[in-house]
Amino acid sequence: MCQRKYALEVLSETGLLEGKPAHTPLEFNYKLTSIEFDKVFNKEDLSDDRLLEDKSGYQRLVGRLLYLTMTRPDIAFVVQVLSQFIHAPKQSHLNVAMRVSRYIKSNPSLGLFLPSTSSQKLVAFCDSNWGACVETRKSVTGYVVKFVDALISWKSKKQGTVSRSSAEAEFRSMTTTVAEIKWLVGLFEELGVSVELLVQLHCDSKAAIQIAAHPIFHERTKHIDIDCHCVREKIQEGMIQTQHIGTRKQLADIFTKSLCSPQHDYLLCKLE
Repeated sequence: MCQRKYALEVLSETGLLEGKPAHTPLEFNYKLTSIEFDKVFNKEDLSDDRLLEDKSGYQRLVGRLLYLTMTRPDIAFVVQVLSQFIHAPKQSHLNVAMRVSRYIKSNPSLGLFLPSTSSQKLVAFCDSNWGACVETRKSVTGYVVKFVDALISWKSKKQGTVSRSSAEAEFRSMTTTVAEIKWLVGLFEELGVSVELLVQLHCDSKAAIQIAAHPIFHERTKHIDIDCHCVREKIQEGMIQTQHIGTRKQLADIFTKSLCSPQHDYLLCKLE
C-alpha cells in the first residue's frame, strides 16, 4: 500500500522531479527554531534566515507531506517538526521541507506491506528524545505498533509537559503507547479478531521499565503517579509485558529524532 502517484505529484509541484535525492529526511542532529527564538538567542543568523514573505507555499507543502505520512512513517518525525512552524515559517523551514521532498524522490513507491499471516500478535515499541525541543525543552514521544509484521499504528509527537529526567520522558512515551495498545485491542475485538496477549512492549530505558513494575513511588516519580497506575494496571491484567531492547534495535527511535543515514536505513528496513 503506497501513495506513489501522490508522491510524484508533490515532486512535480515543487519542481524536484529531476532533483538530487536525499538519503535522509532531515540532516543528522539538525534543529529548527522559530523567529521569536532567533531574535533572542540567534541574532547573528537573522539576516540569513528571514521569515518567508509568502507562507502559503510552505503551508501547502507541509500539508501535502502530512497526508503522505499515512503510508510513509519514515517522514513522520520531520513533518511533525515542520508543522510547528506553520504560522511563521522561515527560509530554513522551507529548505527542510524541500529536503523531505528530495528524500521522497529517492523512493516514491515506498509504503506499507501487509502480509497474510495466521498469527494474531501485537508488538509495540516506544521511545522518547528527552528535552528535544530547544525552545521549550519538551521531549518527543515516538511509538510504533505492529500486527505481527504489519505496521498498523505509529506516532511522533512533542510531549505536552516538560519532563525532569530521561526516565520520566521515556515513561510518558510508554503511557501513550499503552493507551494506544488498549484502544487497538478493543478495536480488534469489535472486528471479531482476538489478539494474542501478552502484548510485548519494547522500551530501551531500564529506568522506565522499573517505574512501571515497582509499586513504590519515589520523590522523582510521584508527580506521574496516575500514569504509573495506568501502565501497571495493564501489566497486572496481563494485557502487556515490558521488554528491554537495545537502542540500535529500537524501531521507535526513527520517530523521535533525525538519524544518521546507516541507522535510518537499518530502522527503515525493520519497519517495512
